[in-house]
Amino acid sequence: MEPPLPYGYVVMFAAVGLAFLAISFTLARLLRPSKPSSEKLMPYECGPDPIGPAWYQFNIRYYVYALLFVVFDVEAAFLFPWALVYRKQGWAGFAEMVVFIGILTAGLLYAWRKGALEWQ
Repeated sequence: MEPPLPYGYVVMFAAVGLAFLAISFTLARLLRPSKPSSEKLMPYECGPDPIGPAWYQFNIRYYVYALLFVVFDVEAAFLFPWALVYRKQGWAGFAEMVVFIGILTAGLLYAWRKGALEWQ
C-alpha cells in the first residue's frame, strides 16, 4: 500500500497519535472523580496558607548564579565525552576544545571581576 503523499506515513502516525491523545484525555476527564472544594482550588493543598502575592521579584544575582551553573554544567557535559575520544580527534579536536575552554574561562573571569561569584 503506497501512501498518497511522500510523507503519508508520517501524517498517518501523527493523526493516530493525536487521536490517541484526544481519546485518552477525554476518557480520563470522564472517569476521574471530581469533587472541587475551596481548599482544593487554593494554590497549595498542604502546609501553611500562602501569604502575599505569588509573583515576587527575586534579586538578579540568583539568575546569574543559575546561568553560571548551567554554563559550567554544559562544560562538564562536553568535556567528559571529548576526553573519551581525545586521541581520535587529533590536534584539530584539541584546538577546538582549547577555544571552548578559553571562552568559558573568559566568562568565569568576567563574572568574578564583576563580583557575581560573591554571596551576600
